[in-house]
Amino acid sequence: MRIGLITSAPDHPVLAATTALLTARGHHVEALDPTGPPPGSPADVYLLKARSPAALALARELEERGAPVVNPAAATELCQDRVAMAERARRAGLPFAPTRAAADAAELLGLVEAGELRLPLVVKSRHSRRHDLVTRVDDPAGLRALAREWPGEPVVAQPYLSSNGWDQKLWVVAGQLFCTRRRSELAGPEHPELPDAAAGFGPAELPAERARIALRVGEVFGLDVYGVDLLDGPAEPVLVDVNAFPGIRGQAGAPEVLAALALRIGGAAPVVPAAPVVPGPRVDGADARTPAPVDAGPGTAAG
Repeated sequence: MRIGLITSAPDHPVLAATTALLTARGHHVEALDPTGPPPGSPADVYLLKARSPAALALARELEERGAPVVNPAAATELCQDRVAMAERARRAGLPFAPTRAAADAAELLGLVEAGELRLPLVVKSRHSRRHDLVTRVDDPAGLRALAREWPGEPVVAQPYLSSNGWDQKLWVVAGQLFCTRRRSELAGPEHPELPDAAAGFGPAELPAERARIALRVGEVFGLDVYGVDLLDGPAEPVLVDVNAFPGIRGQAGAPEVLAALALRIGGAAPVVPAAPVVPGPRVDGADARTPAPVDAGPGTAAG
């Protein structure tokens, strides 16, 4: 099978590991630079890792030629607009944070001064991309500084939710959950340096409601590979962002599941014998069980 990677960084850890698994089993993996010409003949399936306008345009062209793309271009593009993302999530009943759009930080300042928004706020670029704006603002002076540093940048604002200084990062690949804890980039001076909290945290420790929300996101947004950012709200977890095809770094088993997904979507899903199961997160009061990765034999990928 031919598997295409739409990316300018095929050496990204999750892509490199997935490529190694696929090529070891006899499949051909080729990387497509999003800024380059489309291939003469489409591959059996493409993994859309890049999210630039050029990458989305290439993915759409390949889809029009009948090639399956993971994630589809339309689903990926939806996750680039944080206003459309919030609207889609809230219509589906997901607990997405209230999200207010503004032309720029100067307009946000006017809304705060008019009493329509209350500080502190989390301010983000409206359009998600590499090196976009994501910051916490505690006072009007902070908004004035943003207006100077990011003039004309369309933004969204969400209420800042106090936390313990750690974020729970959740990823889903083909319905399988992965997670870890990471120091929050929005942690403020009230959060002193904390010991490493990532060790010992995996899907089995994930609360059932968070697992349910993460899996529901894939259904609502039409995504097979994605990440979600969840925070502790006053009454329930609060969804603050959805990322199409994130990095998923350091998650054992993720490349195997991604390789198996590519083969299944591409039409050559392996026939895997019954596999042992390992405990997963408790969902709806029952133990979710996930097949342990197995070696599916020549020409297939474990997962």
